[in-house]
Amino acid sequence: MMMKKTLLFASLLMTVQMNFAQDWKPAGSRILTSWGEQVNVQKPHPEYPRPQLVRSNNWQNLNGLWKYAITAVGATEIPTQWEGDILVPFAVESALSGVGKEVGKDKALWYSNSITLDKAVQKNKVLLHFGAVDWQCDVFVNKQLVGRHEGGFDPFTMDISTFLKKGTKQDIVIRVWDPTDDGPQPRGKQVNHPNGIWYTPVTGIWQTVWLESVPQSHIVSTKQTPDLDEGNLTFEALVAVSQPGDQIKVKALDGNRVMQEQSGEPNQAFTMAIPNAESWSPSNPKLYDLEIQLLRKGKLIDQVKSYFAMRKISMQKDKDGIQRLMLNNKFTFQYGPLDQGWWPDGLHTAPSDEALKFDVVKTKEMGFNMIRKHIKVEPARWYRHCDSIGMLVWQDMPSGDLGGNNWDMQPGKISGGDRDKTRSAISEQYYRKEWKAIMEVLHNFPSIVIWVPFNEAWGQFKTKEITEWTMANDPSRLVNSASGGNFMETGHILDIHNYPDAAMPDPSLFGANQVLALGEFGGLGLPVEGHSWQQKDNWGYQSFKNKTELLDRYKRLIHDLNRLIPMGLSAAVYTQTTDVEVETNGLMTYDRKVMKMPESELKAIHKPLYDFVLKR
Repeated sequence: MMMKKTLLFASLLMTVQMNFAQDWKPAGSRILTSWGEQVNVQKPHPEYPRPQLVRSNNWQNLNGLWKYAITAVGATEIPTQWEGDILVPFAVESALSGVGKEVGKDKALWYSNSITLDKAVQKNKVLLHFGAVDWQCDVFVNKQLVGRHEGGFDPFTMDISTFLKKGTKQDIVIRVWDPTDDGPQPRGKQVNHPNGIWYTPVTGIWQTVWLESVPQSHIVSTKQTPDLDEGNLTFEALVAVSQPGDQIKVKALDGNRVMQEQSGEPNQAFTMAIPNAESWSPSNPKLYDLEIQLLRKGKLIDQVKSYFAMRKISMQKDKDGIQRLMLNNKFTFQYGPLDQGWWPDGLHTAPSDEALKFDVVKTKEMGFNMIRKHIKVEPARWYRHCDSIGMLVWQDMPSGDLGGNNWDMQPGKISGGDRDKTRSAISEQYYRKEWKAIMEVLHNFPSIVIWVPFNEAWGQFKTKEITEWTMANDPSRLVNSASGGNFMETGHILDIHNYPDAAMPDPSLFGANQVLALGEFGGLGLPVEGHSWQQKDNWGYQSFKNKTELLDRYKRLIHDLNRLIPMGLSAAVYTQTTDVEVETNGLMTYDRKVMKMPESELKAIHKPLYDFVLKR
């Protein structure tokens, strides 16, 4: 009888859940990706979200349908009435949220979810994790304020253990405020009034929300930094509530083979020898696993899994005295698309992990070896895909607080205006806090080889100081100080933008001290009927009528680009991976349904770019 009642309850619960899913539908009438057309309403983005620190048996995914309400910004009490359902983790403005409403600085967005704790998270400490929420986020558990986070691109965690009530039923409420471009915070390409290269606002939860159970003493994070020349790995584990005598035991594995095993103290860096390791590169994306244990008097307290790669990025002069970009001590020309990471149905959020991976796979198939992640930070799983597929990444800091300084595109030109913006104290604080958090959370991904603090003078301030602060924060990578203008004698790379043609800084003037790069060029446009954000008023830097014209022009660009490599060019970035809103200059349409040039032909066109060998 008890079994029959349990089955009946499960059946009723499933019916209720299916009815909720049937009521949900994408908002608006814009184009959708194939993944968006089949989005999993029950369990969107069900994958484990943190590939560099894995506890796979004690977590609970909270993505799915939540209740939402939009109130006046001054309303601080939890709403008693809700306007409907919103599909988490899609921003409220997106089609896949099922809402499709804008919020703005004068309103607040609220979420509510009554959850049942899984058995896996009903013991020890309970942590509530957010992949990303844009921008200011207040978290309430059982009507009690747990805390506030500010930052639209960095993950954050709140310990909710003391806020839980007896039993498995718990209420979670989130309040979000986001001024978009009416505030000084980092916000990337979002604006309240989209136009040209500026896109739809993104407000609220846009990455996975999840619960995790951990012991009182537990591993919070790890930091692993390879030294290819010395053949070792510097490792550090941040441990909460550690005790004297605690040990961190680390095992490095190649498949099932133990390469090295070593112990050290919590919260202290130590070095592990990694004998006979293969170096990671786009042509050989070799990853090694890590098993990490926290031990107390020999007893296992906590354990996690991670991974690493042996990879080195550096600069070195060639026979002509020009600085070159070196990967694992060899010159490798780095060429890839400007990747905005936007989606017509999910905005900042890919409709599924398969979709997230698709862009990286297609980029590889087109014969690129690098991606410039432009003015956005992706979920951790995207970087894992780059690591395992073999894709170099240049990571931009999302810009914000634009205006108030001049943009000088020419290296060496004397400017009479201010190239550094004067930011307010709070604006500078927002930038530094989020950039540091981004660099820390992404440190362990070997695919990332370049940090880019500023782009085209957007909010650029204290350039030399910020660049050197970035370099000191992570000496294991290179820093492209100011992509596309307002150049100063700082950082490792001088990076010009030039549309549409291939160009480079004069190596006789600038090559001795900095690597020379073409950070943006191309932008060849081709709108495809039925696959555009809107049917008219689209644009590219140079537009074409058909695929044949587009391919012919692209071939000429690559021919010209190839001639610059022997002269001293080390890297180039083509605009761009996909169309984005009114921009139709993508290699793919915005919905990812049409390739504008064949992958195999692009791969063949690109191959000569990587054949150049430095003579020393």
